[in-house]
Formats: sequence, structure tokens, C-alpha cells
Amino acid sequence: MKILVINAGSSSLKYQLMDMEGETIIAKGVCERIGIDGLFTYKPQLEGKTTISAKEVSMMTHAAAIQVVMDTLVDPENGVITSMDEIDACGHRVVHGGSEFNKSCLVDNACIAAIKRCFPFGPLHNPANLMGIEACHAVMKNTPQVAVFDTSFHQNMPEKAYIYPIPYEYYEKYGVRRYGFHGTSHRYIADRAIDIMGIPVKGSKIISCHMGNGASVAAIKSGKCIDTSMGLTPLSGLPMGTRSGDIDPSILEFVMKREDFDVADMMSVLNKKSGMLGVSGISSDFRDVEDAAHKGHKRALLALDIFHYSVAKTVGAYAAAMNGVDGIVFTGGVGENGAENRQEICNYLEFLGCTIDPESNNVRGKEIIISTADSKVKLMVIPTDEELVIARDTLDLIS
Repeated sequence: MKILVINAGSSSLKYQLMDMEGETIIAKGVCERIGIDGLFTYKPQLEGKTTISAKEVSMMTHAAAIQVVMDTLVDPENGVITSMDEIDACGHRVVHGGSEFNKSCLVDNACIAAIKRCFPFGPLHNPANLMGIEACHAVMKNTPQVAVFDTSFHQNMPEKAYIYPIPYEYYEKYGVRRYGFHGTSHRYIADRAIDIMGIPVKGSKIISCHMGNGASVAAIKSGKCIDTSMGLTPLSGLPMGTRSGDIDPSILEFVMKREDFDVADMMSVLNKKSGMLGVSGISSDFRDVEDAAHKGHKRALLALDIFHYSVAKTVGAYAAAMNGVDGIVFTGGVGENGAENRQEICNYLEFLGCTIDPESNNVRGKEIIISTADSKVKLMVIPTDEELVIARDTLDLIS
């Protein structure tokens, strides 16, 4: 059984072909700068096949990009399958499913209509995700398509966690509530952490820290999300690469009046000019900020301090929400590779009985327990695998 996983952005499209018999990757890559000058990457995992790195290819639409992917996968010399008929289904990442989806679903007209209804919640992501679905359907009309939603894992949250303390009618009329994101990542991490610790799912208490340019924390009890830091949109919660995270809402009015900003101007500041970039004044990339901090740059140091403090506060709050915690997991680009970031965050968590092992923590991108043997809480690094979650859900639905 072969599953093609698609993650479509506004001008990019990541793809991964998987053989589900052994859950192995056959080929993967990305189509970038769709609609502009087109860059195509192809990484076959079979011997004798050649990697294509950032080749310029005309891809003016997502459908054209999918066609390039298909032509490459079945290429007589460098392809990894002999026919598109070998692809049994396509699984698609869809960022926002609103309240309508608490699990993945087969794509049909009702599913497409629901994705469109969520455009206002995910204006940058959902239209692009739908373009990916439509592009695959255009070149593989009889191949089943499955939508896997970032938000669905968080739909088990209790009302006290997802209802905002504003007039209730805004929830009833417009669906204003906490939705949460990075759901496929948090779900994979929680399941894997429970396996590693060898504890029952029922009663388990896991805090998942997905830390990258976008970052969120989730409290996962008995395998179900009970709270998460992102909200109606991915803007809320932790400070991120360019996003502000949680701030006093009155700041918006205060700044808008003095800078003569309209709503679009202010939202651009919060989404694109804040976070690590806004505080450090250097970069949105944590690696650049860390390099500057090592050289004594005060605002770079401050940006990192704010981030570590915010993650630790959220972890502490979620330990309280679950009345305890068995394991704390770090994932995402920063979580998997940032030993210093993990150390600084865990320094705040000694009150929970967390003791980090500096030697074990000195790793990058490796699945490992980084707590000491006597730590009351297991601290772990687990590289996330959202594509595998999408592929597994796709397989379950078509089976």
C-alpha cells in the first residue's frame, strides 16, 4: 500500500511517498516558488536513483506542481514507481477544520465545503491546502483523497479550555473559540512518549512542546488534548519566530493610534515583525538569535529569555491543569536541536521534580530521554513525524 502525503502552502508543496507495509519513505521533496520561477527538489530513497536539488522547473499552478511530482515519481530512469496506479491514496494536511472535524475524513463535496467555511480562520493556509487537494484530484481523478486537520486533535478540549471570556454570542455566531494547531505533531509525540515510558494510555499525563519558528504546547491526558497554547489562530500562545504570542489586547489600540495603523497594519506587526525578530532586532531564526546571544547581544539574550520563560510558564500551567505530569517532550526544529533552549526551560521546572542530564541533553534531532534516572518527570526529545500520522490516517480511512 503506497500513500502520497501532500502539504501544500500558498507557493510551495511538500510531498512524501510512503510504503505503508513497513512505514518507509520511498521518495520525498518539495516544489517551491510555485507561480514564480519554480524550484523542484526530489530525494528518492532507493539505490541507484539520483537526487534532484533545487532544479528550476516551470510550475505556474499547484496542479502543474503535482504533475511535475508525478512525472518524476514514474520517470523510467529515476522514478520509484512504474505507474501512478501504484499510489493507493493521497493524504493532505489541512490546517483548520474548525469545530466540524474531530478526526480525519475522506475528501468529498461536504468536506470541501467545510474546508472553505474555515477560510476565515486560516486565510493563509486553508486555501492553499485546498489547492493541493484539487491539484491531486485533477491528475488522479480516481485516487481517494484524505484530509488530516491540524485542529482535530484539540477538539476534545473541555469548554473551560476552549471558550474565551468574551460575549458568548461571538462563539455561537462566528465560532470564536480556541482551536489549537500542530495537532498531528502533538498527537504523534504523545503516542510515542507513552510507548517509550511504557505506561498505560489511560491516566497518562504528557506535555508536548512543539518548538520551531511556530511554537505551541499541549497538555495531553489519557491520550486526549485537554488544553493547548494556540487559540483561534496560530498567533496566540508562545512568542515565536515572528509572531507575538499572547499580549495585552489593549496594546493594539494603543499602538494603532500612535502609529496611525489600520487593522491590517497591526496584524502584520503581530504576525510578521514580532517574536524573536521583534525583540532581538536580528532575525526570526533561533539559530541567528542564539549566535548573537553567544556574542553578548543584549536584545538577543532577552528574546531567548522571554521564550524560555514563556514555555516554562505554560508547562507549569499545564502540569496544574492535569494535576501532575509523567513526561515532558521537546520536538520541532528548536525542540529537537536546541540543547541550550531545553536546558534553560528545564531550569525552571525543578519544582516539578525535573532533573535534566546535561550529557544526554547534548544531542540534535535524536529520540532520547534527557532526564536523569532519579528525575520524577521523564524529559524526552522526540523528532516529530507529521507525515507518518497523515499516512496512517489515510490508510485507516481507505481500508
